[in-house]
Amino acid sequence: MPSITGAAKRLLLGRPVRSERLGETLLPKRIALPVFASDALSSVAYAPDEIFLTLAAAGITSVTLSPWIGLAVVFVMLIVVASYRQNVHAYPSGGGDYEVATTNLGPQAGLTVASALLVDYVLTVAVSVSSGAQYAATAIPSLRGHEAVLAVTVVVLLATINLRGVRESGTAFAIPTYVFMFSVLGMGAFGFVKLAFGDLPMAESADLTLLPESAYEQGLVGLAGGFLLLRAFSSGCAALTGVEAISNGVPAFQKPKSRNAATTLAMLGAIAVGMLMSIIILANLMHVRFAEFPQEQLLRDGRPVGEDYVQDPVLGQIGKALFGGFPPLFYLLTAATGLILVLAANTAFNGFPVLGSILAKDDLLPRQLHTRGDRLAYSNGIIILAAAAGALIVVYDAEVTRLIQLYIVGVFISFTTSQTGMVRHWTRLLRTETDPKTRRNMMRSRVINAIGLSITGAVLVVVLITKFTRGAYLALIFMAVLFLLMMAIRRHYKSVRVELAEDDGRGRMLPSRVHAMVLVSKVHKPTLRALAYARASRPSVLEAVSVAVDAEETQRLQEEWDRHDIPVPLHVLESPYREITRPVLQYVRSVRTENPRDLVVVYIPEYVVGRWWEQLLHNQSALRLKGRLHYMPGVMVASVPWQLHSSALREQGDGEGPAPGDVRRGTLVSGSGGPSGSGGLSGSGHLPDA
Repeated sequence: MPSITGAAKRLLLGRPVRSERLGETLLPKRIALPVFASDALSSVAYAPDEIFLTLAAAGITSVTLSPWIGLAVVFVMLIVVASYRQNVHAYPSGGGDYEVATTNLGPQAGLTVASALLVDYVLTVAVSVSSGAQYAATAIPSLRGHEAVLAVTVVVLLATINLRGVRESGTAFAIPTYVFMFSVLGMGAFGFVKLAFGDLPMAESADLTLLPESAYEQGLVGLAGGFLLLRAFSSGCAALTGVEAISNGVPAFQKPKSRNAATTLAMLGAIAVGMLMSIIILANLMHVRFAEFPQEQLLRDGRPVGEDYVQDPVLGQIGKALFGGFPPLFYLLTAATGLILVLAANTAFNGFPVLGSILAKDDLLPRQLHTRGDRLAYSNGIIILAAAAGALIVVYDAEVTRLIQLYIVGVFISFTTSQTGMVRHWTRLLRTETDPKTRRNMMRSRVINAIGLSITGAVLVVVLITKFTRGAYLALIFMAVLFLLMMAIRRHYKSVRVELAEDDGRGRMLPSRVHAMVLVSKVHKPTLRALAYARASRPSVLEAVSVAVDAEETQRLQEEWDRHDIPVPLHVLESPYREITRPVLQYVRSVRTENPRDLVVVYIPEYVVGRWWEQLLHNQSALRLKGRLHYMPGVMVASVPWQLHSSALREQGDGEGPAPGDVRRGTLVSGSGGPSGSGGLSGSGHLPDA
């Protein structure tokens, strides 16, 4: 009968999947599009908001420039999509920007890209889910003030779904993503049809007056005006986030992987461009008013709208005006938008674990990130991403306006570095390629990547200038910390590898003798088993060791030992301060000092219990002792388990395998015939009760 924890795990995640079924998890294009493109597509929901919000600082005249800002963003997006189509053909292994930078620019560049992408993935989850929570609060007023709690709950739910596997999460999220795409594109088509017939409605905020901020009362003039336009452009470039996810997820595509990934990238670019421009153009035609401080900047009849005014997002205002005569369509659009903002985080839940696995394989992150879980997903990476994003949401209280300032810096660092690497990649191949047709293709690809480098590099400079003081510096700090952390991890693994590979003969040299000692506190079954086990190993020297904490108990132990005529000498260690660990360590150290070539083996009898609360009552002293002995060279520790009845009950009820925490508690089945306890010395008196 499976344990409660095992049953709950199977209910949430499903049954384990065999490794040979990994091929069944590969995605066709119709599923890969919503899986890897939901982040980029969802950016369309809030990128126009950021453009209008920034331009509104200079008043209504500057807002009319939003289509030109949108066109600039579209131009960059098309260049990036074309550039990444070259990436997926050249590097289909899934390393994406990290592999391109490492191969062509060196490990330091690869580390820079990796740290930028990891931070960007965490921010993607935090921004997307927080934005979705704000949309939900707009639709359901009772949720106002609880956006952070809602967002964290959604992150936990997304992590649980992704732990079930990539294909399962993609199938679950495909329908909402397609509903969002068709809703926005359909809304745009409907709006332009109404425009053609001359009955395009105005937005609910069209009758409001937009008051410029004090610094821009003269409009977009001078250096301040140019800086504001650059800020609007850099904010609109949030629409490009997520484009790189497809290049990182090529291995998840069905064959032919590169071609399917490139096709999906082209589909993503076309859909995102159409959605973004339709929203921006309709917002201008319908006179949408959207400000950073609506209570102060928006006026009705010459007076501020006040604190009671609730400002709906740009997309929401357009949908409400167009579908006002048929509310179900508006509710469908609102629901789909809220869902896509949440599901955009799914792109990060697919990209972060894969990148983490690649970095772990390269010794840059803990190796646990390289292993797949029961459902063939990189479970540890999913859990770490959820925890980091949840912490960020709590710290920033799920406020998108604050989180967005940290955003897109990392993605444009990876864009620029990747395109630099691709230019060098084609240049290197051209030196040895002789086929004229292949050379022409390579030269065309190099031109595309060179243009991508120029554009993304320029945008990176703009983003850094316009967003640095508004929070982007924090993202750079996070990247620097990750960079240094990964370097430290790589140094550690390298030093361990060198140390373990040393071949000076010490690892093969046999000890001159084996000195075995069995720790005892009283004569009972666990002690007798440990003694028998130690004698069976035929050591050169065998003795029983006890610590004299209480004189009367020590005397009773000695009498019991003599009465049973045990053929092993009993050595009693004095402990004037009633310590257990220190006398044993000192004695073991003295044996090692007298005979440095001897191997000392310490046998520790342990109780094995099956209930969690019994762990609190037994096996605590040996946990400390074993932890200290493991650091002593030339010393080995052997645990000799004695299974109590509760452990047998545990074994019968654990049909699904070890429960969570078994490794930590030490209750996994050992090679000696049963589960071993977490450490403790058997009996009571001279050594504490197990």
